[in-house]
Amino acid sequence: MPENKPNNDEQVPPTEPVEDSVEDATEDATEDAGEPSLVDEAAEQNAEELLESMLGEVERNLVEEYRDRAARAEAELANFRNRVERDRAANRDSVIAEVIRAVLPAMDDLNRAESHGDLAGSPLEIVAQKIRTGFGRFGLASVGEVGDSFDPNRHEAIVKIPTDGATSETVADVVEVGYTLGDRLIRPAKVAVAAPAE
Repeated sequence: MPENKPNNDEQVPPTEPVEDSVEDATEDATEDAGEPSLVDEAAEQNAEELLESMLGEVERNLVEEYRDRAARAEAELANFRNRVERDRAANRDSVIAEVIRAVLPAMDDLNRAESHGDLAGSPLEIVAQKIRTGFGRFGLASVGEVGDSFDPNRHEAIVKIPTDGATSETVADVVEVGYTLGDRLIRPAKVAVAAPAE
């Protein structure tokens, strides 16, 4: 068999040693890594701006949330104060009404004695006047005058008297005076009612 021998006329290019080509590639990569590119700097700056804007948005949301909570707490406190003041006033009126109810029988006796002329010139006349003035400061007012229109919410009819010429029901006589404390009716007036004749 004939051996294949290289032809001396053909020239083979000289080959570079492998070690030299690896060193050159490593040096190129090191140079590229050492100098950051403009694309990397822009990406880093964009990331920082995005992070700052996200943090700023979170902070703004937290501030708004805490402002809302503070406003709600302030409104609840104001409502609580109003309820306490309203309850305090209602309790005060209830206590005053109970005290007046307890004293009403004595006031009725003084009124009856005055209507019979027993109080005139006696020390009890001054006592009766002081009691009425004192309760008047709390808003106590009498209900039931002769000639008033009959109001079933404020008057209690003891008797109904058919009267000629009467066009509506009116108070003909007051048997027992009623009292109101502000808007609250403490006791209705017991009255005789003049009604139109049928």
